[in-house]
Amino acid sequence: MSELKTKLPTNTWVVATWDEYIQAIEDQVYEKAKCYYHNGQMRIEMPPVGNDHASDHTIIISTISLFAATNRIDLNGKDNCTYRKTGFDDAQPDVSYYIGKNANIVPYGTSIIDLDIYPPPTLVIEVANTSLADDKGEKRLLYEDLGVAEYWIVDVQNVQVIAFAIENGGSRRIVQSQVLPGLSISLLNDAFRRTRQMNQGQVYAWLLAQFQLG
Repeated sequence: MSELKTKLPTNTWVVATWDEYIQAIEDQVYEKAKCYYHNGQMRIEMPPVGNDHASDHTIIISTISLFAATNRIDLNGKDNCTYRKTGFDDAQPDVSYYIGKNANIVPYGTSIIDLDIYPPPTLVIEVANTSLADDKGEKRLLYEDLGVAEYWIVDVQNVQVIAFAIENGGSRRIVQSQVLPGLSISLLNDAFRRTRQMNQGQVYAWLLAQFQLG
């Protein structure tokens, strides 16, 4: 494993056993990294992220919070939380949510969320600036296997949200969220386009008006 650690490339999938993966991510070098394991491979993504990724990350969290509050939807969001199915899968999505009846299912005091104990999150979101191909590919397969209900990709460069419903071990594109009823993907896209022309406070005011009209 020492050789694997010294030569470990980041931002790509590397063949590794589960034990090798755990040993690698426990290295202090990767303390701030985002880490994934799926299908006998591991991926380590190193910071920092740039302004565009960070801004869109903030926008998607705030948009969902405003929509949920306006529509009285129960949810709990997680920022860069780790979900683990020991020996098989590990994921640290940019944003994730437990929604509805599962909103309070993970108690405070929980560190890594053990998916052998708790259900998977309802909604998982990856913010993709340089990682779009992977987010649409291997990570999408990972979230299919974990059984999340919905998976979104915020495509930073193309200023759009790509949304998938996950069911029966596969996924399909959707134009309206099923776990946040009434929230259209086109409205999200419109909001992101507005962020390129105005500040976030103005975008949130516009979003709040749209949600109240709805």
